[in-house]
Amino acid sequence: MDSISTLAISGFFMAALGIALAGVLAFANRKLYVYEDPRIGEVEELLPKSNCGACGTPGCRAFAEKVVSGDVVPAQCTVSSPEQRESIADLLGVAAGEIEKVVARLACAGGSHVAFLRARYAGLKTCRAAAVVGGGGKECAWGCLGLGDCEVVCEFDAIHLDRHGLPHVDADKCTACGDCVAVCPKLLYSLHPVSHQLWMACKNKADGDTAEAACDVACTACGKCVSDAAPGLMKLDGFLAKINYEGNRMARREVIERCPTGAIVWYEKPNKPLRGHEAKKILRQEALPILHH
Repeated sequence: MDSISTLAISGFFMAALGIALAGVLAFANRKLYVYEDPRIGEVEELLPKSNCGACGTPGCRAFAEKVVSGDVVPAQCTVSSPEQRESIADLLGVAAGEIEKVVARLACAGGSHVAFLRARYAGLKTCRAAAVVGGGGKECAWGCLGLGDCEVVCEFDAIHLDRHGLPHVDADKCTACGDCVAVCPKLLYSLHPVSHQLWMACKNKADGDTAEAACDVACTACGKCVSDAAPGLMKLDGFLAKINYEGNRMARREVIERCPTGAIVWYEKPNKPLRGHEAKKILRQEALPILHH
């Protein structure tokens, strides 16, 4: 067989193989094709694309799929503006919905002017690094280390350290994405609806005398708030008064009034925690010295 014939047969074989493979692919495409609602892409374009997970899904694409399928309402994207939510609702012909705002809360009020140090930390300036070196040098080993990992990780500019090294959450900017919850080595952050106005700003793990010697605003487990609360709302758990958030609808501002340290507060507004009338006044503004044992 001459070379021309061989090339002709090879060319015919390759052409036939190509046609056969194209047929297989066309058949597979028809049988395996999964329809995707084009509105999913349109909704995704209207979302902020932060992929923060605050809505409870892995990202904006997954959220768009759930909105189109009717499993969630547009308002569940807490990062979107009201205008964006309405645009999505109009596109889909549904109501934008109502979702109670959830914010991050810090269970500590121990800035440098009220909480003592037992040693000065001089390593890498992150809370996670400090936490593995003797707990970070703070006398209250359960408290905020004040090096701002939460401030750094917040993509929404909702957390800032004050002059005493204590983080403050701007409820207006907070999207409840949970990044601060995950990054805090002391596990001091948690997410709560703004209707949870009663808040224990402490996570004390020591007896009352030890706690108060370490921090002026620590919970001493005196039990006054528990006595003043509605039945079932609060209890003493070890050395800390704890709130039963399932019963928070029964919470009243009066619960905080007799707290001697102001460890338990009442959020009159999402950005305005109030201390009780009997809480000790904190006049000191300078940082406390290092304790020498």
